[in-house]
Amino acid sequence: MDPRAQDVLLCDLCETDPLQYCCEHYDINLCTDCVSKHLSNYSKKHKIAPYHLHRKFTPKYSKCLKHAEKDCEMYCESCHIPVCTTCISSGKHKGHDLSDILEKLGSKKQRIQKDLEELENKIYPRYTEISSAVQTEKAQVETNYGKLATTADQQGEVWHREVTAIVNKRKADIVETKTKHISILDKQADEITHRMTEINQVILEMKNILDTNDISLTSTYKSRNDEFNKLPPTIKVTLPNLSPPTINTKTLNEIFGSLTSLSVTTVKPLLDEPRVTATIDTGYNRLLSVSCLSEDQVWTRGDNNTMKLLNLQSKLLTSIQTKSGRRPGDIAVTRDGYLVYTDYHGNTINLIKNKQIQTVITLQGWRPLYVCCTAGNDLLVTMVSDDKQSKVVRYSGSTEKHSIQFDDQGRPLYSSGGCKYLSENRNLDICVADYGASAVVVVNLSGKLRFRYTGHPSNTGELFHPVGITTDSQSHILTADYYNNRIHILDQDGQFLRYIHCDLDSPLGLCVDIRDNLFVAEWRTAKVKKIQYL
Repeated sequence: MDPRAQDVLLCDLCETDPLQYCCEHYDINLCTDCVSKHLSNYSKKHKIAPYHLHRKFTPKYSKCLKHAEKDCEMYCESCHIPVCTTCISSGKHKGHDLSDILEKLGSKKQRIQKDLEELENKIYPRYTEISSAVQTEKAQVETNYGKLATTADQQGEVWHREVTAIVNKRKADIVETKTKHISILDKQADEITHRMTEINQVILEMKNILDTNDISLTSTYKSRNDEFNKLPPTIKVTLPNLSPPTINTKTLNEIFGSLTSLSVTTVKPLLDEPRVTATIDTGYNRLLSVSCLSEDQVWTRGDNNTMKLLNLQSKLLTSIQTKSGRRPGDIAVTRDGYLVYTDYHGNTINLIKNKQIQTVITLQGWRPLYVCCTAGNDLLVTMVSDDKQSKVVRYSGSTEKHSIQFDDQGRPLYSSGGCKYLSENRNLDICVADYGASAVVVVNLSGKLRFRYTGHPSNTGELFHPVGITTDSQSHILTADYYNNRIHILDQDGQFLRYIHCDLDSPLGLCVDIRDNLFVAEWRTAKVKKIQYL
C-alpha cells in the first residue's frame, strides 16, 4: 500500500472524498464536489480557501535542554538551535541573530515542501527514467548476445567436427563477456534502486515532519536535494563483435576469429540547468583567454603583457611578462604543465619553464594567432600570412608535422581575418572557431573537412561569430557566442545540443579541466566563471 494514502482527511459534508478546501467563516472542511453545495446557501457569507493554507496549527514547543521547565520559543541562527528566554537572558547568545521559533518553523516547512515537490515531481521521475533505460538495454543485450552466439554456431557448422572445440570456446567467451556486461548493468541498476529507496525514505520523513508540527524534528531538518540532484552517470558498454577473417591456410584458431573485449564508457549527461561554482576576478581591464593548469588554478591573459596564474579565490600565484614586452597572442598549457604563448608581432611561439622563457618556434612570412596543446603533447597553431592567408599547423617540439589550409577542391578552409581560437577533440578532430567566417570549422586528423557549424538553425536572424572553443571528455564541442552572451554545446558531429547562459557577459576564451568543469573568460568584466554543465 502506498504510504501516502494513509491518514487521509475526509470532507465534513460527504465524509467520502478527501478534503481540498475549507470555509473559514464556518470552519468546515470540503472536497471539490461539496464546495458548490456549501456555496449554494446565498444567505450566508463564505470564505473558501485551500485547506493546506489554513489548516489548524497547534505548535509543539520543544523543552529547553538546559532549562527543562522552559519552552524554546526562539531560534538562534548563529548556533542553529532552539532556545528559551532564560538562555537568551543568560547572555550566552549575546550578539547572535535570533528569530521567532514559529517563523523559523514556517520557513523550514516551506523549504521542506519545496524539496518534497522537487523530489516527487522532478528528481525521482528522472531516476525512474534511467532505471527503465537500464532495463531496456539489458533486454537488448540479451538479444544481441544471442545473435553473437548464432554467428558462432554458423561458423562452427562450416568447419564441422574439426572446429567444434573452437566453437565451444568462442561461445564460452561470449557467455563470460555477457556476464560481465550484465553484471555492470546490474550494478548500475542496484545503485539506482538504492538511491530511489533513499529518496522514498526521505520523502516519507519530510511528510512526517510536515504533518507532525514537531519543532525539534523540523529544526534539525537538513536538505539532501543537492545530493540527489547529482544524477548517476550513464554507463555505456560497447557491444563486442565477432568478425572472422576470410578462410585461408592459417591455423583454425586464427581463421575462426575472436571476440573483442568489453568496452565500458561512462556517459555524463548534460545538466538541465548549468551552474556557476566559482568566479575569479583577474584584475585585467579586459580578459582574452583562460587555460587550465588544474581544477583550481588557471592561467589568464588580458590587455597587457602580463600572464597571470590565479586560483579560484582570485589569489595571484604567479605572473610572467612576455619576452618582447608586447601582449601575448594566446596561451595554452602543455601536458607537462608548462605555459605556451604566441607573439604575433615577434612571429614566435614561446615556452615557459620555471619562469624562464624559451622561443621554440620562429615563423617566416606567417604570424601566429592562437594555440592549443593536443593529447599527444603536440602544438596546434592557427596563423595568418602577410598576404592574409590562414592555416593550422601541427608542431612536435619545434618541428612542423602537418599543415592544414585547403579542402579537397583546393578552396581555403579558413577565412582571411578575425579570431581563430582552436581545440583538439577526443576523436582527434581539429576544431577552429573561425570568427571571420562566422563558423566552427572541424577537420579530421588528416585535415579533411568534416563539417561547418554556423549557429543554431532556428536563429537565422542572429549574429553568430564564434570566438573561444574547447572540447570535453564526452567529445562535446563548446564555443563562445560573444554577441549573444552564451555558449553553444555541439556533439562531435556538429549537431547542436543546447546553450549555456549562466548570466554570461561577453564570453571570449574557454577551457575545460580534467573533471569537465568549464572555465569562461568574460572580456568585459575581466572575470573567469567556473561552470558545471555535466
